[in-house]
Amino acid sequence: MRPSLLECGRCARAHDASVPQSLCAACGKPLLARYDLEAAAPSMRPGVLRRTDLWRYLPVLPVAEESEIVTLGEGWTPLLESPPLAHWAGLRRCLVKDEAGNPTGSFKARGMAVATAAARALGIAEVFVPSAGNAAGALAAYAARAGLRATVAMPEDAPEPNRLECRAAGAETLLVRGTIADAAAALRDRFRGSPAFDLSTMREPYRVEGKKTMGYEIFEQLGRLPDWIVYPCGGGTGVVGMWKAFDEMERLGWIGSARPRMAIVQSEGCAPLVRAFEQGKEEASPVPDPSTCAAGLRVPSAIGDFLVLRAVRASGGRAVAVPEAEILEATRAFFASSGIAACPEGGAALAGLRRLRACGHVGAEDQVVLFNTASGLKYPDVLEAALRV
Repeated sequence: MRPSLLECGRCARAHDASVPQSLCAACGKPLLARYDLEAAAPSMRPGVLRRTDLWRYLPVLPVAEESEIVTLGEGWTPLLESPPLAHWAGLRRCLVKDEAGNPTGSFKARGMAVATAAARALGIAEVFVPSAGNAAGALAAYAARAGLRATVAMPEDAPEPNRLECRAAGAETLLVRGTIADAAAALRDRFRGSPAFDLSTMREPYRVEGKKTMGYEIFEQLGRLPDWIVYPCGGGTGVVGMWKAFDEMERLGWIGSARPRMAIVQSEGCAPLVRAFEQGKEEASPVPDPSTCAAGLRVPSAIGDFLVLRAVRASGGRAVAVPEAEILEATRAFFASSGIAACPEGGAALAGLRRLRACGHVGAEDQVVLFNTASGLKYPDVLEAALRV
């Protein structure tokens, strides 16, 4: 259904959901979609949900009718158990939410499916996004599916498969020297004063709605919420989305007040959220020279940082940074132990889980859901480096 309003995540100011909105007009922070959950509840019960993609949660997604859906079959990715992987991390059990099976090979498909559907329903004809790689590929594909014009910008060293998929899907593709922050600056200069809509992470309210479906799926697939969710964190949309989903699920009557502990993992070469967590800060300072083999983690600053940190702290969770050597080691171990073609971000999450277990934050009997956010086959250079470790 359409959101009843858009609410600022910082100051709670309400915004009109019937027109395109980006950041809060009062404080410049991200907006979150709010729904009439009482009206949604009758059609949002696990036993009555029929679709086998993320649109099974249509009553709490920002389009009104099935005819407005934009889909390539995203969502409902597997939750896989791997005893050897659990053993490697020091656990009795470990479940992997494997997002590699999404269209375009990553979890970015979730956010872009919902964002392009919402944009088209709002009458938007042109969209753009800066990206470390996977978000650009996803936007290119979903914009083509939705009939929208798309422009993407990526660092010039973004993985080649991402660059190729954007061009193949018909998006105008810009390569920019520097980081995703430089790509964002180039696009905003180009589109200043244009009606084109910016789909940057957390700069619009709809990508988070696609990502929140991961939280609903974990509950349905597991039959409960786990003790821990371990998540590789760049911009943090998935953490914000799942935390939002848990609140909605409680209000819909699916769950009580208990929540999983949320653990975010970053690379030591780019760990603004980890540093802010350790220092007790509500917002993170930008990293001046970010460096990591995990392209999706090379995000020097995140506009939704306060929402990510709020969720981690409220859950009793942790934030951990891991060195590059451990990311490569874990990426190789992930694939070899489980058969899952883990991306380096997934490898970082596994390395972070191993550290959290070693220092006693995660117990050996805790039930853990670990995220692999994309296919490692989209990172051939990193995979080759991991095989040399």
